[in-house]
Amino acid sequence: MYKKEQYLYRKEKNVKAIVRNYVKEDFDELIQIQKESFPPPFPSDLWWNEEQLNNHITLFPEGALCVEIDGVLAGSITGLLVGFNPESPKHTWEEITDSGYIKTHNKNGNTLYIVDICIRPSFRKLDLGKLLMQSMYEAVIHLNLDRLLGGGRMPGYHKYANELTPEQYIEKVVNGEIHDQVISFLLRCGRTPLMLVPGYLEDEESHHYGLLMEWKNPFKSGC
Repeated sequence: MYKKEQYLYRKEKNVKAIVRNYVKEDFDELIQIQKESFPPPFPSDLWWNEEQLNNHITLFPEGALCVEIDGVLAGSITGLLVGFNPESPKHTWEEITDSGYIKTHNKNGNTLYIVDICIRPSFRKLDLGKLLMQSMYEAVIHLNLDRLLGGGRMPGYHKYANELTPEQYIEKVVNGEIHDQVISFLLRCGRTPLMLVPGYLEDEESHHYGLLMEWKNPFKSGC
């Protein structure tokens, strides 16, 4: 089981953050955080339900993490293990995560796949998303996996879709010419682009595209 404490700076004082595995008693609050983090037009049927959350803590508790600030649940991140082949990387979010139910979890997989990350809007200035992602990197190393992988939404793309192709948009985001709420965040977390996937997720803002981004285990060569 995972637990770490770290002090973060907010409003001229330090506050303690606790990252830990989430448990059944957290389910109601985790669902509420999803509602706050992904408001419409994000599809409400993609918010967590209790069956999904129960699968997370049962099938792969190491990949079910949350963060508390002063005893308040402020965000979560969820993953599963998959057998990933870089030679055939294309997939959809629904296929690889079993629509968030993670019955596709492979205990012998070589890759930690991020299913979801969300931070309560009122806590977003604390870099909690980066803290949770770092905790998953630690899990990659602890489990001796090849990489962390996941598909990032491109919620800013709809503003540029009439003038830029998805490839051009991502190039400008990576070069720092355009800020994208999700992709720019993942770049700051140390993730690197792998490939664009059309139809990755039902998401009108992203025109249903997702950008696969990875973090390779620095202690493993040739992965």
